[in-house]
Amino acid sequence: MPPTMPSPRKSVTLPSGAIIGVDEAGRGPLAGPVVAAAVVLCKPRPAGLDDSKKLSAKRRAELEGQIKRRCRWAVGVVDVDDIDRLNIFGATMLAMTLAVQALCDQLTDEPIGEVLIDGNMTPHGRRPEWCWPARAIVGGDAIEPCISAASIIAKEHRDRIMREAALAYPQYGWDRNAGYGTPQHMAALREHGPTPLHRRSFAPVAQLLLL
Repeated sequence: MPPTMPSPRKSVTLPSGAIIGVDEAGRGPLAGPVVAAAVVLCKPRPAGLDDSKKLSAKRRAELEGQIKRRCRWAVGVVDVDDIDRLNIFGATMLAMTLAVQALCDQLTDEPIGEVLIDGNMTPHGRRPEWCWPARAIVGGDAIEPCISAASIIAKEHRDRIMREAALAYPQYGWDRNAGYGTPQHMAALREHGPTPLHRRSFAPVAQLLLL
């Protein structure tokens, strides 16, 4: 018998140009904006990048500083009024689009190869402004370093916004819960009612407004 020849390897065409990682923070809270970040990693990239939720607060802050000093990055912030107008999915797609556009404005001398987005959907076809090749990756914040970096930037940026908001509305505990519906937050909502930073389209807030 003639020897079995190995099958020829399929060629893989890699995107040429900058690879942008995108992730968001703040889809689930009852208050505050949704924030997306877009990052192009530097070489060598910061060590220890991972899903922001898996990192300690200290390690996230350290990595945020490294990413901001050495890499290209931008954020997109969509406030409560637009969340209530668009719904949280639409607002997230807008935040991602704003973040990528702001980053592309910095990359005037470099073409965009691909935008990698954490999750199972991208803004392509959902935002008229979106004009970049995009790929959704489920669990991407844990497996794609550029998305991990974006998750860190987005979470740290949003947490700062909520800590500042807590100075004006201390009873809701936003410096600790970042606007999520913890027991303390829900008790404060029932006692004091919603603030201008609460998402009135979210059921727990909407139900209180009907009382």
